[in-house]
Amino acid sequence: MARVGVIPGRPLALGLTLALLAAASSSAAVAEIRVSPAVVKLDRPEASQQLLITDVNGDKQRDATREAKYEVKPPVIVRVDADGLMEPLEEGTTTVVVKVGAGQVEIPVTVSGLKKPPPVSFEHEIQPILTKNRCNAGGCHGKAEGQNGFKLSLLGFDAPSDYDALIKQGKGRRVSFPNPASSLLVRKASAETPHGGGLKIEPGSAQYKRLVRWIGSGAPATIADDQPIVSIEVEPSQLVMQAKETRQLKVTAINAKGERHCATVEADYVSNAPHVVEASSRGLLTATDIPGESAVLVRYLGHVAVCRVAVPRPNQTIVRPAENNFIDKHVWDKLVTLGIQPSDVIDDATFQRRAYLDTIGTLPTAAEARAFLADSATDKRAKLVVALLERPEYADYWAMQWGDILRADKIKITPQGTVGVTRWLRKQFGENRPYDAMVREIITAQGPVQSESPAAFFKAVDQPELASRSVSQLFLGVRIECAQCHHHPSERWGQDDYAGLAGFFTGLSITRLPNATDAVVSRGGTDVNHPRLKVPVPARALGAKDADFTNISDRRQVLANWMTAADNPYFARAIANRMWAHYMGRGLVEPIDDIRATNPPTNEPLMAALEAHLREVKFDLKAFTRTLLASRVYQLSTAASDSNRDDRQHFSHAFPKALPAEVLLDAVCQTTGVPEKFNGWPLGVRCIQVWDNRMPSYFFRIFGRPVRATVCECERSNEPSISQALHLLNSPEINDKIISRSGAARKLADSKLTPEQIIEEIYLGTLSRLPTAEEKALMQEAFTTAGDQRHQAVEDVLWTVMNTKEFLYNH
Repeated sequence: MARVGVIPGRPLALGLTLALLAAASSSAAVAEIRVSPAVVKLDRPEASQQLLITDVNGDKQRDATREAKYEVKPPVIVRVDADGLMEPLEEGTTTVVVKVGAGQVEIPVTVSGLKKPPPVSFEHEIQPILTKNRCNAGGCHGKAEGQNGFKLSLLGFDAPSDYDALIKQGKGRRVSFPNPASSLLVRKASAETPHGGGLKIEPGSAQYKRLVRWIGSGAPATIADDQPIVSIEVEPSQLVMQAKETRQLKVTAINAKGERHCATVEADYVSNAPHVVEASSRGLLTATDIPGESAVLVRYLGHVAVCRVAVPRPNQTIVRPAENNFIDKHVWDKLVTLGIQPSDVIDDATFQRRAYLDTIGTLPTAAEARAFLADSATDKRAKLVVALLERPEYADYWAMQWGDILRADKIKITPQGTVGVTRWLRKQFGENRPYDAMVREIITAQGPVQSESPAAFFKAVDQPELASRSVSQLFLGVRIECAQCHHHPSERWGQDDYAGLAGFFTGLSITRLPNATDAVVSRGGTDVNHPRLKVPVPARALGAKDADFTNISDRRQVLANWMTAADNPYFARAIANRMWAHYMGRGLVEPIDDIRATNPPTNEPLMAALEAHLREVKFDLKAFTRTLLASRVYQLSTAASDSNRDDRQHFSHAFPKALPAEVLLDAVCQTTGVPEKFNGWPLGVRCIQVWDNRMPSYFFRIFGRPVRATVCECERSNEPSISQALHLLNSPEINDKIISRSGAARKLADSKLTPEQIIEEIYLGTLSRLPTAEEKALMQEAFTTAGDQRHQAVEDVLWTVMNTKEFLYNH
């Protein structure tokens, strides 16, 4: 055998070592330092450039921006602070050497525009300073009435008005052209003069110097060849971070000429899940120790971008459960990525109760619960859902919910109008009319308000602007009301979009008929004026071209066509998210009617799949419901594990849901066997059938029944309160139902059933399950204590179970 190596005494050992090193170098990933940007140009005194330093090792990336060492050669041209922010010192060229460990990268840098700096643009360079420092925020000078006589437009949406406020109002006292640094604007911002907002701009900082330079140049309103910003980019746009890790963002603004400059320092950063990822004012992200996802909104000069961040739970081995359908696949994909183990599947009793309450707003009876538990069929859950969707309570329950958000308020649209809308809704859900066809009829409705139709909706929203923003929020999931007064702070919608959408509803009017009733009539229509510029804005849908009304008598028909078109980006997504939220306890987008690029779904692939499925079934809501309830995700337990206890976004376990006021009172009535008596209504009518939203009821009031004043589901309050707890414990009305001589408790007490059988009947009738051995033993004590007062024992058991969280919540 030939020897390997040349060092006397260790030839073989050295040869083996070299061979091992060679093998390792051929298979191991080589570390790499990446710097963004690779070349830097600074063209004015106040310019800056955020560097991003990434240590890449194979498929792993680590932010080394604050770990890196920066050396400038020669050092007189620029400086780089410990956070990787570069600022100019002198004109010229230089090189910045970035060192991370043993590696280094050189960045060429050019500085110009310091000796003869370009003029300062008020709109594009001063406005960002005011916005960044919250001077024009809603809590300061941006609120409706301003602050201490000084008013700015909210978040700087109206630059001309803000310029006038700074320069012309207050007799020009806010600026001093002979001595810019002594201007009241500068002195208050730097806290040299007492200022209620405190220190906003550090003296000597780049923002301070820019403000002084602008005033010193005469504080021009505009400058020659001023290029507007047309978009912004955030880097990185997607991240996977470990617990407690930090990552720096870099924001680049792009103007109409395609020129780019760093806007990291002046951009705003807002995390939609700060419990997962926190964002500093300088764009530094810090992950908490809670796994999940966050969308970090980046805002600059009316433009927005988003950085999506995932924080997985470390060192987790996830056992991927079986999949019932595509929903499970997408949810498991997300949970595996995040290192979150889903909970177990619920038992038959819990599934039955959950499905009943979610689908028809009604508890199963004791007999129904017993029959379902005894059924040995493997497909009994799917069969149950099919049967529930055909019950009349399904139409009653969903008509009630849609009556809420369609604002079927008897005071606003008359009692007859409320009855008409409710009947129409029951018919739609009872016949399972496709959702797109149902919405089209709502959008284009006209005729008598008191007819069995959705026409009364336009009596509730009887102004073009109110109608447009209600329709947008309800059917598109887009909240556009912010754009009435200013550019939407988190979206692309401006006042022209707001006016354009309102233009579809200007032809509507409420006309008095000969029989003294009202009718919704649509005749022609005109374009709506821009709220600020007071010039007509052509009617157009959101993000669409100007509408063409050729041969169209009702402008709303064009809007309905656009909304229900196959390529509409909002319509299917809005109803899919609304339905998902109802059954799963939380929307993929929250709030459910605030869908926008800066508020993305927690699971975008799942959202896209739900939209596609909804279109595949041709907007058949019953078919869509069957798919949701067939998923394993819907059937997960509310019991959380150590792995998923902190998960609030990704559906690793179910969320307990407080019963709506009407559903809870119906459950009380059904359980006690004593119906509620409503004034003017026949005995036995159920709460979910009562169309009268103004029905006097203390129970409805404290349990949050909405008065139907808005199209937002947030109007219904399901938050628990002390008043609710005390009412359930001490209410004479509920106690009277429990002790009623004709009620369920007395009938059980007078029956020949044993105490054990009575306890089982109560549990089946309230919780849809049999009692555990421990519960049965505990409840038996009530019968032992009561002696020959058997009815007292039954009433006590029923009262006790009805006051458990398990009865009050859908779990």
